[in-house]
Amino acid sequence: MKKFSVVSGSPAQTALIATALAGRLRPGDIVLLSGDLAAGKTTFVKAVAEALGSTDPVTSPTFALAQFYAAKESRILHVDSYRLADVEEYRDLGLAEYQDDAISLIEWGEKIAGEFPCHLAISFVATDEADGRSLTFSATCDRWTGALDDLHAAISKETDGSHAGDRNIVD
Repeated sequence: MKKFSVVSGSPAQTALIATALAGRLRPGDIVLLSGDLAAGKTTFVKAVAEALGSTDPVTSPTFALAQFYAAKESRILHVDSYRLADVEEYRDLGLAEYQDDAISLIEWGEKIAGEFPCHLAISFVATDEADGRSLTFSATCDRWTGALDDLHAAISKETDGSHAGDRNIVD
């Protein structure tokens, strides 16, 4: 597994981090977001959607379970698996047929991670600062392990090094 962490001191910095990721996303990508309630997952998705050119309103799909947003290059599939009991319930939604043509951002993704052998995982953990978050990016498949160094550099560039800090990539 390859991973790195960055610390965001505000929702605005989190949005800049999301923007750096958005520039590297392509149809078929799966991004699994994990973290407690109010950890910043939906804020992150909003920023990714905006960076991809979507003008659709982005809200947490906790009750709808899934929403699509139009973007310039492809569609965005936003899923919230919080209320799903298991992977079988996810399969019953029938979303797999859309994932090759969409960029999928899945909140509470750890609940269904086994469905996606190749995904980027992002874990959100609150820090001691009021709006602070530690974001850990991790991957085990070639698509993402090869891209993490570039993503880490892009985050530093996008935030002008203003994110609160980072930890080195570890293999």
